[in-house]
Amino acid sequence: MKKRRTGLVSVVLVNFRGTDDTIECVRGLQELNWPAELLEIIVVENGSGDDSLERLSRLEPGVTVVDSKANLGFTGGCNLGVSHASGEFIAFLNNDARPDSDWIREAVNTFATGEDIGAVASKVLDWDGDKVDFLDAAVTWYGMGYKPHAGETDRGAWDEEKDVLFGTGAAMFIRAHVFEEVGGFDDDYFMFYDDVDLGWRLNLLGYRFRFQPKSLAFHKHHASMNKFGNFREEYLLERNALYTLYKNLDDDSLARVFPGALLLAVRRAIGRGKLDSASLDLRVPGDDSDPMMIVPKSTMAGIFAIDQLVEFLPQMSATRERVQRTRVRSDRELTHLFGNVDEPAYPIETYLRGYEKIVDSLGVLAGTSRRRILVITGDSVGEKMAGPAIRAWHIAKLLSDEHDVRLVSMTRADSLDDAFEVAVISHHRPNSVVEHEKWADVIIVQGHALALFPALERSTKVIVVDVYDPLHLEQLEQGRGKVLELWNKQVNDATDALNHQLLIGDFFLCASDRQRHFWLGQLAGLGRINAFTYSRDSELDSLIAVAPFGISSTDPVKSRAAIRGVTPGIGLDDKVIVWGGGIYNWFDPGTLIRAVAEISVEHPDVRLFFLGVKHPNPDVPEMEAVSEARLLSKELGMTNKHVFFNEAWVSFDDRQNYLLEADIGVSTHFQHVETTFSFRTRILDYLWAGLPIVTTEGDSFGDLVEKEKLGASIPERDQDALVAALKTYLYDPSAIEAARANVQRVREQFVWERALAPLVEFCRQPVHAADKTITPGHAAAALTAKVKPLEAARRSPHTGIRRDVDRVAYYFRQGGAGAVIERFKARQERLRDSRG
Repeated sequence: MKKRRTGLVSVVLVNFRGTDDTIECVRGLQELNWPAELLEIIVVENGSGDDSLERLSRLEPGVTVVDSKANLGFTGGCNLGVSHASGEFIAFLNNDARPDSDWIREAVNTFATGEDIGAVASKVLDWDGDKVDFLDAAVTWYGMGYKPHAGETDRGAWDEEKDVLFGTGAAMFIRAHVFEEVGGFDDDYFMFYDDVDLGWRLNLLGYRFRFQPKSLAFHKHHASMNKFGNFREEYLLERNALYTLYKNLDDDSLARVFPGALLLAVRRAIGRGKLDSASLDLRVPGDDSDPMMIVPKSTMAGIFAIDQLVEFLPQMSATRERVQRTRVRSDRELTHLFGNVDEPAYPIETYLRGYEKIVDSLGVLAGTSRRRILVITGDSVGEKMAGPAIRAWHIAKLLSDEHDVRLVSMTRADSLDDAFEVAVISHHRPNSVVEHEKWADVIIVQGHALALFPALERSTKVIVVDVYDPLHLEQLEQGRGKVLELWNKQVNDATDALNHQLLIGDFFLCASDRQRHFWLGQLAGLGRINAFTYSRDSELDSLIAVAPFGISSTDPVKSRAAIRGVTPGIGLDDKVIVWGGGIYNWFDPGTLIRAVAEISVEHPDVRLFFLGVKHPNPDVPEMEAVSEARLLSKELGMTNKHVFFNEAWVSFDDRQNYLLEADIGVSTHFQHVETTFSFRTRILDYLWAGLPIVTTEGDSFGDLVEKEKLGASIPERDQDALVAALKTYLYDPSAIEAARANVQRVREQFVWERALAPLVEFCRQPVHAADKTITPGHAAAALTAKVKPLEAARRSPHTGIRRDVDRVAYYFRQGGAGAVIERFKARQERLRDSRG
């Protein structure tokens, strides 16, 4: 690969019998708002056969003039010019174009917003700046590229920076190394649609072509073709459209559209010549003595184009094989860049009738534009789900409206909805994820999936990492009580797993603004907050977005009695406090149980119902807080009188029956760093069910409850305050009515459609993070973030069986054979429970 000078822009102009235009264009380049030392101008004299070379050679020093000796066409001339260029960026500018003063600067600034931006398309207007020449790209199903809004008056309405399939060769930029990787312009084209083909192949390699309206140029348009007949242009357009389809479509797409494209090319040729294709039918009278007929060259342009495709089929096939072997993006992923493919283009009556017959009969428009999205959770998916699985299920459900979605669990999966597929993978069989990774365009992961499955770690697909749950902060509480070394390892393992995810991900989801600040700090420490990500978006919304846990937009409906009159000891008229969800070490059920015991003296109808004790995921062990809560309740004489533990986990589709029979939803926890950044998903269920909420202050929901007057937010471990709050929202009708009204108002902020809006929008146009670098070479090439070197991760590099062996060795070192046997028995017991 040629050595390039960083920051240098090499502008290539191709001259063919347009020297006056070329000299004027060079003068314009020299007056740009761009440092002269970072500008290289290369003029290719493309075999004009006049005095062009002599005149161009008299240009100022610093302008490199290259004599091609023959007319190489636009493609050959540009490729020759690039071979003499030394810039980091290559710019192509038609010699009959005039660049705006910031033409180069705006394009180079655009490259800085993403390492995956391989090229920049300039906005191009006519010479007077009134009419549109280029501001968008599209291609028909039969291979002809076109420019939407071309010829219309420029009103500034389309000045939106966006990804496009291609830029116009009249004014565009490309990274030099990308131009080399993509193989430059295809010399077989000579001219026309060469820019369509280049952009298409660039996108197939995983790069983006970014339209930048601030990079502006003005164009006289097709000055070089004014010297030839229209039929020569028609020939090149017809031939190159077929070339483009044949090379770049995948096998399925090519089989679907290419026969129709050939038929349409013939129909178009006949239509242009105003010929009657039935004139040689035996049933049509005519003069058979004359074996000749007059056929316009415009008709023969289409016929010759097809014949030339046949002539060059061997080398086209070799080129196609190379393009298909190195592509990393599917036709389905590029569909949104194709624009309106159903565009007949030619206003010829007989042609239009044929167009409709081909489209209706051959199904050439039957391709799908729906992306494939893979959602991976570590938790069980089915009737009984904990928070991570519930969130993953709703992500899959919501995205399935626009995309094909597959929800995959690392433990167990049962289908609850036909809108998306479900499947199971296992870290004991790392290759079990391979088929799913190949299927997907976008992968959304929770938990440890990226560390457990090498195929995900190496994937070139867009990776969305859901970090709504700061696992390493949870481990600070979950590991409390263990030997310090074991506790520290538990925290370190979680931290390493998260750091690994933060280094790989393209887009991150968190649960609150408070969490977002926390994750920005960790991302910054890993080097992900850098010039690339900041250049794309100074607020970093394109890197991490707030997408909290949500609730259904459909009101809960009671279908059966669940607590009152069903649970022994709870009557129809009792006051029910519901604890929605599991009991974990960072919660404080003890103060709540004592508060209920105190209230029961004055109000014997009070009942506290713990909704779920046993976690549905067999890999999540029962925590010490559960046994401590049971013991305290028993010691106070509350169990099955005023305090009730539901030993099972309530089914996802049944939870509303429990919530709707409650009077208050409660959540009490200890104040520590986990609390500060937590997002209590059970409180959302209280919002959904319209319950007044009593919770401990200090987390985001505590702030919300207090601000919006949804109930009471109390200090931690303050039994007196808790008793007062519970009594108020159990027995004060006016307080209850006010809280329920406020809950009804606030709940709309947390419906899933609103909560996941940033993810839905991202999946409509998913892109790699700005600091991701595409490694060229083959379809399995890795994408890596440009970050500073880090210490080697503490996690085991192994997966599958080798990971299990690593864990056995670890527990043996820590506690001997007894520790290994104990862990094995615990896992077997959890697996048996999950199957039961």
